[in-house]
Amino acid sequence: MATRLVFEQELQELRKSVADMGYQVESNYDRLFAALPASDFGTVEALVKNDRDVNDMERAVEAQCLHLITKQQPIARDLRVVSASLKVVTDIERIGDHVADIAELALRGEYVDLGEISDHLEPMIAETREQMHRAIEAFVSRDASRVREVTEGDDVVDSLFAAVQADVIRFLRRGTGREDACVDVLLIAKYLERIGDHAVNIGEWESFQESGSIDHVRLL
Repeated sequence: MATRLVFEQELQELRKSVADMGYQVESNYDRLFAALPASDFGTVEALVKNDRDVNDMERAVEAQCLHLITKQQPIARDLRVVSASLKVVTDIERIGDHVADIAELALRGEYVDLGEISDHLEPMIAETREQMHRAIEAFVSRDASRVREVTEGDDVVDSLFAAVQADVIRFLRRGTGREDACVDVLLIAKYLERIGDHAVNIGEWESFQESGSIDHVRLL
């Protein structure tokens, strides 16, 4: 088989590995926020353990990237794909960490009725989910036109985070004695806000993958 054909095949395998890792983290996110209202703590505990699988997937992608760099000597446009994949799986892994962080938080305390404390947290969960999906889809499908959606979506997530903070302050002023639950809600919101930030990073690496530039600075 011609060298270039082998390389193209290995690039396709790399893209599939990145996609699989992204979709695994999306699935973990969906399972977590379905399990919490149902008090399905068996699933929540399993998701904490599943974080190791995401870490293993990251290491496997890193190995694929290093193989392509050292064995195939890619030209510039291919090297952009490989180096962007190395960066993206780090952000995906960190999203997975935050999903596991929220799961661990749920296991440590009593289930918090999120809507009771903030009616903006559920919309934030939904918007962060969309933000994550937009970014992963943009990178996997190499659709740079969707990166702007990711950037704009981050503003929505940030606004919802500020709204959750305001809700928590109002709830605390009522003197309900639910201080621990309020702290949990703020922590969940902060993890969601960080997931949104990692989605923006993924979008930026899609732009780099196509152009070799980030924030109008040429890197490769």
